[in-house]
Amino acid sequence: MEIKIHSVHFHADQKLIDFINDKLSRIEQIFDKIHEAEVFLKLDANSHEVRDKIAEIKLNLPGKILFCEERSKVFEESVDEAVSHMLRQVKKYKEKIQGE
Repeated sequence: MEIKIHSVHFHADQKLIDFINDKLSRIEQIFDKIHEAEVFLKLDANSHEVRDKIAEIKLNLPGKILFCEERSKVFEESVDEAVSHMLRQVKKYKEKIQGE
């Protein structure tokens, strides 16, 4: 699986990139036919709330694109929540294609 990480309007440090790669490898262990994963890290400048760190994950699977977006106080938490939701989506997709 090819992983692309895009940090919008800031530079993500290596620690955060390693954290994202580690979390996404959990998804690949469940379903190994993922072509590409894209992660978008954004800061919500218009928000005056504490939850202004946005992590979006897009997975390109055979015949399907899965997407998830999460917000929290820190990027690590946003990524962790997004990966958890993505794991559920991937498991559901895998069950669906195995049932066909």
